[in-house]
Amino acid sequence: MKKVILAIVFFIIGVSMSFADEKFILKSNTIKDNAFISNEQVYNGYGCKGENISPDLSWSNPPSNTKGYAIIMHDPDAPTPGGWYHWVVVNIPASKTNLKKGEVIAAPAISCKTSFKTESYGGPCPPIGHGRHRYIFTVFALDAPKLSVEPGLAPSKVESIIKQHVLASASITAYYERK
Repeated sequence: MKKVILAIVFFIIGVSMSFADEKFILKSNTIKDNAFISNEQVYNGYGCKGENISPDLSWSNPPSNTKGYAIIMHDPDAPTPGGWYHWVVVNIPASKTNLKKGEVIAAPAISCKTSFKTESYGGPCPPIGHGRHRYIFTVFALDAPKLSVEPGLAPSKVESIIKQHVLASASITAYYERK
């Protein structure tokens, strides 16, 4: 009997350790890690002539105590203090594990103000000749189902609120350059 109990204990420990080793992952069919972003996702304005369609994103293996998600697309290479926020979404339910390409953000999720001063996806559009910019798409697994975010709050302040609740994060970094 002791051998059976011991075998069960080792089995449970082994299974729980294998789950603990699984990493929170972000994937996309539209954008690829360490690759250039297509014109489909590029902004349409400020001299850029893209289609400004948000990419598909899907995530898996969140921590078991995840209660919600947030997404930020950030360009740390923009010539502005703090970089440029292209997309900020909060209050994504824990049951949702993907966004489709071009999906309109619907309640209870909230699309927050970006550096473009809009509340929707805004694709890459760096200054001409400024070199290659990084666009970091990050999904955050959160310990709260809903964050208190005031309408019109600066994207950097929304990011500060998000970071107070992060259990895990996963990112894809893509590039774009205007010559």
